[in-house]
Amino acid sequence: MKVNEIMSKDAVSVKEHDNMTYARQLIRDHFLRGLAVTNANGKMVGILKDKDILNIASTRSNVTIEGFVNDCPLITPETDIMDAARLIIASGVGLCPVVASETDKEIVGMVSNSDILSNIGPHKINTKVAADVMTTDVISCNPQDILTKIWPILLTSNCSGLPVVTNAHELQGMVTIRDIIRSGFVRPAISEKNQTQSKDVPPVEQIMSTPAYTVASDTSVKECIEKMLHYDIGRLTVVDDGKVTGIVARTDILRASL
Repeated sequence: MKVNEIMSKDAVSVKEHDNMTYARQLIRDHFLRGLAVTNANGKMVGILKDKDILNIASTRSNVTIEGFVNDCPLITPETDIMDAARLIIASGVGLCPVVASETDKEIVGMVSNSDILSNIGPHKINTKVAADVMTTDVISCNPQDILTKIWPILLTSNCSGLPVVTNAHELQGMVTIRDIIRSGFVRPAISEKNQTQSKDVPPVEQIMSTPAYTVASDTSVKECIEKMLHYDIGRLTVVDDGKVTGIVARTDILRASL
């Protein structure tokens, strides 16, 4: 199967000299996970991920996109979807603009790991369960943690979301980069940190996504994919006997299917 059969043809893009605040507004308003970035001639130069938006402080409205652009692999409409999966995983971008050809970098669409997941052949995953693909080194947070506490975790780790677990080890939800952007909260600038009191920063429980979508370690990967696609979520929390034992993310499943 080729990328042109599964890609989204209405890619939202920005120019590299646009302001990051404009990009943040687009991502927030359209519930996007990233934006294709073009040069002045309309040719693809890379991608801006939703995580990059977390780097922007409230007082830096004149910062332009060009300093945050991520390189992305060259994917054309004729690229095989499993080759595209390999390229997306290796680059760590999660989604990628599709260009007209290897020599013409005009953007003709966007392909994401979700697009590929929904078209994986059953033979690649039919014997696998969550335990075969999940990440067991789980980073979690508490409902009372303030956003400035989890901010650096999301910026420096490979996580785009953290399970929210109470002191009694009860899973309450998931807090994601998308939740933070949607909330409108912006990281204070260094000069503002002394003035920003904890009472001004919302706790995780105010913005987290609920309910917590869970699976057991013996849940089939097929069912995991179905849940992710149905609820439009990027990860599932694996719970066994009331305890969080892992996370299954889109990338985990894609990697296991290659």
